[in-house]
Amino acid sequence: PRLACRAGKKEDPIECSLHTLPKPLLREFQHVFGEKYLANNNNDGDAMMVDGDSSLELLAIPTNQQARHDLVAVGDEIEEEKDRLLNCFMEFGEEVCSRIREKGYWADYIDPCSGLPMLTKFCNKVYSEVDGMEVLLNYKAYNAGFCKVLQHPRFGTAVYPATIFCYAPRDVVADILKTLYL
Repeated sequence: PRLACRAGKKEDPIECSLHTLPKPLLREFQHVFGEKYLANNNNDGDAMMVDGDSSLELLAIPTNQQARHDLVAVGDEIEEEKDRLLNCFMEFGEEVCSRIREKGYWADYIDPCSGLPMLTKFCNKVYSEVDGMEVLLNYKAYNAGFCKVLQHPRFGTAVYPATIFCYAPRDVVADILKTLYL
């Protein structure tokens, strides 16, 4: 993973990487988004694809932010930190997705609070960020009560995971991410 930032905002960097969706996450993707978002003839404006482009791939961009506090803890300070990290990711996700969509490809990002897609309409299935990080990055997780907690190799549990998905040529997405790298 490399550090990236929102345009013009070098504070609060976001660690990200680019991956082709492996089979276990492909099933999860289909559960959350359904099949119709991979079809070229979607008329509701959610999915955008260039017909006949064989370089298209279903990609995931897992992101992790280092928190100032261990996010397993509780309290007002922890909730404020989660809100800060959520806002950073939401700006980053919106920026990356809008750049991909401007090029005519489908992209969406997951709201880490609800686990639901932000841009794709009529999706009500939840995506597990922790499960995604386990599959894509081989990070460890453990159960804490009813929650699954991600263990980042450098940040420990002071980590805020979130994911962006897209259906686009890898080189197009890689070029967009390069403009955001620190």
